[in-house]
Amino acid sequence: MSIDVRRTAFPGHPIAALAVICLSVFVISVDATIVNVALPTLSRDLNADTAQLQWIVDAYTLVMAGLLLSVGSLSDRYGRRGWLSGGLAVFAVTSAVAAQAHSAESLIAARAAMGVGAAVIFPTTLGLITNIFTDAATRAKAIGVWAAMVGVGVAAGPITGGWLLEHFAWGSIFLVNVPVAATAIVGGVLCVPTSRDPAAPKVDIPGLLLSCTGVTALIYTVIEAPNWGWGSARAVAGFGIAVVVLGAFALWERRSSHPMLDVSVFANRRFSGGSLAVTAGFLTLFGFIFVITQYFQFIKGYSAFEAGVRLLPVAVSIAVASVLGPRIVERVGSTAVVAAGLTLFAAGLAWASTADAATPYLQIAEQMVLLGGGLGLTTAPATEAIMGSLSASKAGIGSAVNDTTRELGGTLGVAIVGSVFASVYSGRLGAAAALTTLPADVRSTMTSSMAAAYRVIGQLPAAQAASVRGAVDHAFLGGLQIGSLVCAAIALAAAVVVAVVLPARAHRSASEITEQAQPESVTT
Repeated sequence: MSIDVRRTAFPGHPIAALAVICLSVFVISVDATIVNVALPTLSRDLNADTAQLQWIVDAYTLVMAGLLLSVGSLSDRYGRRGWLSGGLAVFAVTSAVAAQAHSAESLIAARAAMGVGAAVIFPTTLGLITNIFTDAATRAKAIGVWAAMVGVGVAAGPITGGWLLEHFAWGSIFLVNVPVAATAIVGGVLCVPTSRDPAAPKVDIPGLLLSCTGVTALIYTVIEAPNWGWGSARAVAGFGIAVVVLGAFALWERRSSHPMLDVSVFANRRFSGGSLAVTAGFLTLFGFIFVITQYFQFIKGYSAFEAGVRLLPVAVSIAVASVLGPRIVERVGSTAVVAAGLTLFAAGLAWASTADAATPYLQIAEQMVLLGGGLGLTTAPATEAIMGSLSASKAGIGSAVNDTTRELGGTLGVAIVGSVFASVYSGRLGAAAALTTLPADVRSTMTSSMAAAYRVIGQLPAAQAASVRGAVDHAFLGGLQIGSLVCAAIALAAAVVVAVVLPARAHRSASEITEQAQPESVTT
C-alpha cells in the first residue's frame, strides 16, 4: 500500500521536521508532571485532599490514554500534520482555561480537557516520524531522540513548574503551554510534511466507549480504594466492573470488522514485549515522581523550584540513555538492552526506598541517575520494537498503541503508588500516639492530606508540634518506602517477562519488507 505524503511549498528538512515534532511531544510530556511540584500549593489554595491531588495529575493522562487509539486511526485517515496542528490548538486553549480554575473540581475538568488535545498530538508524532524516516537505522535514531524528549519532558516538568511557582502564580504552569504550542503550530506548517493512510478504518465507537469505561473504572477504583477500604464492597465492585468491561472490549475488538485495536498485533512478540516494557517503565516513573516531589518539599523542606531542580539527574540520565540505547541494540539486540534497563530501574527504585529525612541529596541524585538511565535504556529500544514491527501505513495506530501504553502506565503509576502511599500514610498516622490529644476532625484532616497535616503542625505549640511532626514524617516515609518497593517489584517482574518474550531482532515478513520499500508519493 502506498502512503500519500503531501508537502508544503516550504521544502522542510527532515531534521527541522523532527525538531518541531519533538517540541510538540515535549510540551505535552512536560504537562504530565509539571503539576507535581505544585501539589502542596494546590492543596493549600484549592483545599484539595490527597485523592483530588491524584485526580489533578491523573485526569490529564487518563483522558489521553482513553482517546489515543481512536485518534491514532483518525490521523491515519485524514492527515497527520493537520491533526497535529489541531491538537496543539486544543491543548493551548484548554491550558489557558486550567490557569483560571478556582476549585479542585474545575481544575480536574480542565486537565481532562487538556488530555483531549494531548491525545490528538501524541500519536501523530510517531506516525510522522515513521513516514519521514523510512530507513530502519535512521528511524531508530529519530525514535531515540523522540524518546529522549518524552523522557526529558516528563522529568523536566517539575523543574519548569518549580521555577514558575517561584516567580508567578500557580496558573503560570499551564499558561506557559500557550506560546510553546503556538510555536509548534507555525513550525509544523512550515517544516513538517503530512502523510495519511486513505484505507484507514472508520472509528470504532463501541470499542472507544468500552475501553474508556473500563480504564476509567479501573483508575477510579484504585484512587478511591484507600478511602473505601481495599476489601470493601465498592472496591470489589469497581474492580469487577473494570475486568468485565475490559474483557468485553477485547472480545468486541476480535469480532469487529473495523477494530479500534487489532488485538492480533499482540501476537507479534516484539510488539507485545515492547508494549509491556513501556507500560512498566512509565508506570514506575510517574509513581516515583508523584511521591519524590512531595518528599523534597515536605521532608527536606525545599521550595518548589529547588525540588524541581533536584530532579535534573533523572532528566539528564534519561536523555543520555535514550540516545545510547538504540546504538547498543545494534550490537547486542533489544532483549538484553530492554531487560537490563528495567533491572537497573528496579535497582534504583529499591535503593530510593531507603531514603529518610537524613539522607543526603548526593545519594538521592545517584539513585535517580540509576533509575533514569535504566528508563532511557528501556523506552527508546522498546518504542523502536513496537514501531518497527508494523508497516508504515499503520504508523498512526501503532504510535497510538505505544502512546497508550505510556499514558496508561503513567496513570496507573500515580493511581497505584498514590493509593499505596495514602493507605500506608493514613494507617500509620491514624495509629500514632502523638495525635491522640488532637480533635477527631483535625486527625481526619491530617490523615487525608499531607499539606493539611503540615498546616496543622504550624499552628501547634512548639513542644507538641515536634512530636506530631515526627509522627507525620514517619508516616510519610513509610508510604514512600512501600510505594518505591512496589514500583521496583513491578519493574523487576517486567524485566523477567521481557527477557522471555521480546526477540532480540526483528523478523519481518516478505510482504512487510515489500510495503516498507515502496516509494511514497510526494507533492511539493
